[in-house]
Amino acid sequence: MNDEKGKRFLELIDEQNNLQWSIVAKLSSLIRSKWNSIELQSELETLVEKHFKITKELNSLDENSSIL
Repeated sequence: MNDEKGKRFLELIDEQNNLQWSIVAKLSSLIRSKWNSIELQSELETLVEKHFKITKELNSLDENSSIL
């Protein structure tokens, strides 16, 4: 794996980790609101979409199983 690809992989992993913590925090808040907060639902949806895109890019970087 070249240096640029490895650097991007690590950046994505870090971003994915931060998003996961944000998703858990928003989900916890939404549960406390008895699922009634449209704002939290929207924020959670956006975070999950970002997480999906990052995961997709990570998978494309590792399409030949060269990283794992």
